[in-house]
Amino acid sequence: MVVFLPSTGLNAEVRYVNNGTVNDYALSFVVMIPDPIWDLYFTWQSLRPTPVPYSISFTLSNSEAMSVPQLNISRKGNIPTNEEVFRVVLQCTGKVSAEVEMSMNMNFSMPPPFPNSTHLVLKRKKICYKNNSTTSDTLMIDAMVATSNSFYIGVGCACAVVVIIAIIAVVFYLKTMKARRTDVIHYGGSSPALSATTQGHTFLRPDTPNNNSSVNSYTSFKRLTPITTTTTSVQVNERKSMDISQQIAEIRIDRRNIIFQEKLQEGTFGQIYHAIVRDDDMLTPHGFSAMVKTVTDQASTIQVSLLTAEGMMMLGLNNKHILPLIGLCTDDPYHPMLVYPYMNQGNLKKFLHKCLLAEGHCHALMHRDLVAMALQIVQAIAFLHDRRIIHRDIATRNCVVDDWLQVRLTDNALARDLFPGDYHCLGDNENRPIKWLAIESLLKKEFSYASDVWAFGVTMWELITLGQQPYIEIDPFEMHLYLRDGYRLDQPKNCPDDLFEVMSCCWSTMPEDRPSVLYLMKCLQNFHKALGSFI
Repeated sequence: MVVFLPSTGLNAEVRYVNNGTVNDYALSFVVMIPDPIWDLYFTWQSLRPTPVPYSISFTLSNSEAMSVPQLNISRKGNIPTNEEVFRVVLQCTGKVSAEVEMSMNMNFSMPPPFPNSTHLVLKRKKICYKNNSTTSDTLMIDAMVATSNSFYIGVGCACAVVVIIAIIAVVFYLKTMKARRTDVIHYGGSSPALSATTQGHTFLRPDTPNNNSSVNSYTSFKRLTPITTTTTSVQVNERKSMDISQQIAEIRIDRRNIIFQEKLQEGTFGQIYHAIVRDDDMLTPHGFSAMVKTVTDQASTIQVSLLTAEGMMMLGLNNKHILPLIGLCTDDPYHPMLVYPYMNQGNLKKFLHKCLLAEGHCHALMHRDLVAMALQIVQAIAFLHDRRIIHRDIATRNCVVDDWLQVRLTDNALARDLFPGDYHCLGDNENRPIKWLAIESLLKKEFSYASDVWAFGVTMWELITLGQQPYIEIDPFEMHLYLRDGYRLDQPKNCPDDLFEVMSCCWSTMPEDRPSVLYLMKCLQNFHKALGSFI
């Protein structure tokens, strides 16, 4: 199964049946499908010249919340001998909000020497919201183009399943589209760019820096004068396939081996703990320190599924600037525990606030320290982009730091709950980091490498201001108007002009006018070196 988990872009492969051997673990795995996703894509092919009959049916736990899924192929027929794609559309009715259990039953009549019939059940849980039904445009079932190298682009996530029963190969793709949008679905070997191509102005900082900033609150934005910057390419977020079921099995941890030490953060339903994780064969409570994300009894099933989905973002990644998921405990499915390496200064945003207020044992941060942190974050972004992963939520709240000011970029699991002031809902049932979003992400929900660059520019501004809120004076519902009119974050007090210029070029209106992460990395390396010469 190639699984693109919601909002993370995670692409992984789970084989249900491989060379005649059924993967019972994969078949028992229930994939949670959030509300924005309702298109399922399958690629299949029979490798035998003789016909292999099939039949497909569906069962639902709640027919009021979701209609019977629709196919763009016949429910009975023969598996094609050429690789072809078909689509399944999951239709939420919009009548009630519910979590619907859906099973897709696939029956194959196999020729000798195989059993007369093979039956597979693919299990899914679909999240449906009231008054958010599938639009008629989305329900148009189009003929699929046969291809062996297709990449399907979505605004959120996709899922694909590979099923091989001796001579059958099935690949299952899940694509994200918002209910209120009617985007054209592109089929074929090449992928359309996510960014706009029309030309426009780019706004950079004015020559006069802002001198009206205060310690507690910055006048954080100013209209900027137009100038032209260099062009960078925008690519699509895709990751090479991996066996996610195998990776999850490798990091699975028994609940008895997780010993909570202290609570680090708590929201309405989310909690982060410092914990000790023991090895299975340990009789004493010694092990390694870890950070554990989990939920309370107040968490809904949707919030639980979102934690696990977003927590999978860094699964399998190995980089010193990335905080990977290293353990997963699902002994209690309603209270999953996600285990990460422990960083003793914790969340970067909270650490910056402590430094600003000089609370407890904190660092006296100099510009060189802050530039070093920014450099580590952009190196993490470069690592993700090199693997075709778009983060979508880069900010200091999604970073952690240790005593030596080593910074790691994290996933955004629980961030909405732990930092509610950083996320806003604009009437579309989705909490988004409005004031960190690029203009095209805010208006069109388009994400690209360039939109990550925009968010990194805001993150640098956070670092220099020691965790102040960007655009604090602007109502979230009016952000798009200010950005459209050319207003951007103003230069913080004591921020060097050259450093602010690096920030500002990240906020160019056109995505192609923003610098690449490699260019930003080089600029910050040079700036860090120059600051070191004065020490």
